[in-house]
Amino acid sequence: MSSFSYRRFLVVLAICATALITSSSPAQAPKISATPPMGWNSWNHFARKIDDATVRAQADAMVSSGMRDAGYVYINIDDTWEGTRDAQGVIQTNEKFPNMKALADYVHGKGLKLGIYSSPGAKTCAGFEGSLNHEEQDAQTYAAWGIDYLKYDLCSFGQVMKTAATPAAAHQMMLDAYTKMHDAIVKTGRPMVFSLCQYGNDAVWRWGPSVGGNLWRTTDDISDRYYSMSNIGFGQAGLSKYAAPGHWNDPDMLEVGNGGMKPDEYRTHMSLWAILAAPLLAGNDLSSMTPETTAMLTNKDVIAIDQDPLGKQGDRVWSEGSLEIWARDLKDGAKAVGLFNRTGAALDMTVDFASLGFKGPVHARNIWAGADVPNPGATFTTIVPGHGVVLLRVSK
Repeated sequence: MSSFSYRRFLVVLAICATALITSSSPAQAPKISATPPMGWNSWNHFARKIDDATVRAQADAMVSSGMRDAGYVYINIDDTWEGTRDAQGVIQTNEKFPNMKALADYVHGKGLKLGIYSSPGAKTCAGFEGSLNHEEQDAQTYAAWGIDYLKYDLCSFGQVMKTAATPAAAHQMMLDAYTKMHDAIVKTGRPMVFSLCQYGNDAVWRWGPSVGGNLWRTTDDISDRYYSMSNIGFGQAGLSKYAAPGHWNDPDMLEVGNGGMKPDEYRTHMSLWAILAAPLLAGNDLSSMTPETTAMLTNKDVIAIDQDPLGKQGDRVWSEGSLEIWARDLKDGAKAVGLFNRTGAALDMTVDFASLGFKGPVHARNIWAGADVPNPGATFTTIVPGHGVVLLRVSK
């Protein structure tokens, strides 16, 4: 092949590749986030105090703690990184982040990925520069920096929606705003996880995939208290049918290790999020974790439940007052089963394996105990601590 023909071949190949990228659609999104995203987000612990040095320290700790090797890969910068726009309208970082491209290169060099935050409104929740009327420009900037994940928070766009003539028109404005940014991301040709954050309003689980969302917040913000976590987590009942590979319900970030809950409560947090096929985005300071926190976040059996390739979210299968049993179908016919005690005192609970679809003898492993259940019969009875859980993996 002559040099001219070879160059022509490369041009045609590039055009075809670009056509494939720009023609991708929300229906093709399972190529991104085939399992729920795992990583870290800055807001829960650092909030406005996040900066370049802290992000680098978190990336270092994600590697040294073993979290990266356990599956956590996203280092996500939340609000307050934004500066002003230059004369051409290109978004700049503020003094806390002197060089976002260099930061992305550092994170990528650790075998990790970098996430960022914006809003379809003129301002973010913290009052910094949003993406309104700059969607394509911002997406191109993110791609040039090497961003792998965008959390897109509704925030001030609510003021824009108030100008709509009807609630239906306001809803359509929101759909259009999310779609506009999704299309802008696709146009860059750089794969990015697209995380919708509008707090579960307007039954987002029904339309999240149609605007290109890989995950969508189903709740208000979580806090590091048992009643916040439990109300959010157990409030996910009934949403399982809306989750699938590439599209996940998001009950917000993990609070494990931030100190506001007891170990049994954090185990409930991890267990419930795993059964929910929820994103596992740690929200603590990774550089100062106790061994107990590290062990909890990196428990391979819990992570295997969350990341199960079948991609089927679990749901509540039994309740008695504040006692609940949740189950999730796993590959090869196994099930994750969580016995949750939402009262403050230890109580016995019983699970009937036949009611979960098992016929005959089963094998059951107690995940947090790290041991098999000896000779489980047709039913299994155990003491569940107050605000605690017994998490089982059950198979034929």
